[in-house]
Amino acid sequence: MLNESDVLDVLDLIESAGATAWVDGGWGVDALIGETTRTHADLDLVVLSDQLDVVRGVLAGAGFTEVLRDRLPTALAVTDGAGREIDLHPVVGSVREGGQQFLPDGERFHYPAPVTGTIGGRQVPCVDAETQVRCHLGYRATDKDRQDMARLHAGTGVALPPDYAPAP
Repeated sequence: MLNESDVLDVLDLIESAGATAWVDGGWGVDALIGETTRTHADLDLVVLSDQLDVVRGVLAGAGFTEVLRDRLPTALAVTDGAGREIDLHPVVGSVREGGQQFLPDGERFHYPAPVTGTIGGRQVPCVDAETQVRCHLGYRATDKDRQDMARLHAGTGVALPPDYAPAP
């Protein structure tokens, strides 16, 4: 499990190495809402693919040395001895314009430029609400997914697709 301090420490490490990451997934939803709404098993980060080696090196230096899943160029998940997990989502592009993530089926997923969210009272770059919703499509939603999307809708007003729309 990662807490707010863990997330901010990881972001600081990446930034201190001259790289950029924006928060995605459950922590990204919480950043957009501006409060931590649940415990998080992992931290999803969008990173620029040309900075991936730098990010991996910084994370390895912080103890994130075990690779859980290597699905590059789509994603890479690493963990540390405490069981904290970070899922990296490399994109080709720039922070200013966003980037393309190469998916296993040959398709591409576009992450727009990051927006600003808040974790632990501090502003952080994160994935926008509409993209968060798009990231939750195409697979069977879990209760956690439904709760995250309901919180995101309540906190930002983002439209949800029928599978996630709140009951009338």
